[in-house]
Amino acid sequence: MLGIFGVLLCASAACIATQDTPAPAENRTITDMAGRTVVVPSEIKSILCTSPPSTMLVYMVAPDRLAGWNFPPEKGYTPERYMALPVVGGWFGKETGNYENFISMHPDIVVEGYTTDGGAALASVTERQQKMGSIPVVAVEDTVNATGYSAPIRFMGELLGEEKQAEAMIAFYEGVLGTVTERVASIPDGERVGVYYAEGPKGLTTDPSGSSHADLIDLCGGRNVAECPITPGIGMTEVSMEQIILWDPDVILAADPGFYATVRTDPLWQEITAVKTGRVYLIPRTAFFWFDRPPGINRIIGIPWTAKVLYPDLFSDMDLESLVREYHETFIHVSLSDDQIRDLLNP
Repeated sequence: MLGIFGVLLCASAACIATQDTPAPAENRTITDMAGRTVVVPSEIKSILCTSPPSTMLVYMVAPDRLAGWNFPPEKGYTPERYMALPVVGGWFGKETGNYENFISMHPDIVVEGYTTDGGAALASVTERQQKMGSIPVVAVEDTVNATGYSAPIRFMGELLGEEKQAEAMIAFYEGVLGTVTERVASIPDGERVGVYYAEGPKGLTTDPSGSSHADLIDLCGGRNVAECPITPGIGMTEVSMEQIILWDPDVILAADPGFYATVRTDPLWQEITAVKTGRVYLIPRTAFFWFDRPPGINRIIGIPWTAKVLYPDLFSDMDLESLVREYHETFIHVSLSDDQIRDLLNP
């Protein structure tokens, strides 16, 4: 297999490529995932990212190269040496980062996630490079598509010389994705479980089908019951209790622990089928949220979890505890105890 040096530019796969003119020994020239030619250090030791999905990608592939977080991961599930990294902010949701702060940390590169929306994406990356000055900005296809994680993982592995780690991550991801999508494909539309994604302390915000924030419902064979507009950016469309009663979901996936703790006794929710049948589930959160927020490769473990929650009989042979253990060792670089795993899966 050809290494990162001497690989020809493969536009369809956004391959990293060495250009015809050799770069100085201390630098190398690559083609990033947006097709831009970028000169980067031959050895990349320090990386900042402009948004959480890219930061998690770098952390999972090469944690010792990450120089800072956009927001801190959850304590107790992340090794202390990585928890100690500074929080530098970034450009995501309603957050506006500080260029001077990024530049003052002297990273070897800045990674900018972009979505495949044509010229607007490239213009955003170009502007970011102008603002970052001499620090190379490397564009990586944003990891918001839950069925398209292999390419950015492989790109980052090649960029950082961490191909073995990247391929281990891809093998896990493609394994769970293939198992889930193959099995749920046979479920007739009329038999798909109706799911409501409850966000916020009262469960009265949600994301409908078509929103990247709710991808896993459709991917795992559910029917997203929310019939409401998609709120651009951070999502979380406000809905009313009357709408939820009308939608009457079979399953509620709860993002907020406070809502989860009260919904089963709240009089307003008692006539909802999911509450009456005990099918309200708290979405686990370890270093990162398993289902959303952000919609990055943190959701890889959410694929088997969501599938087994929605269709326990169809996935009765899936050893979720073993998958959770393997995911955290491979992606989060931490080992969870049996008790931790049981608590996560049975809150």
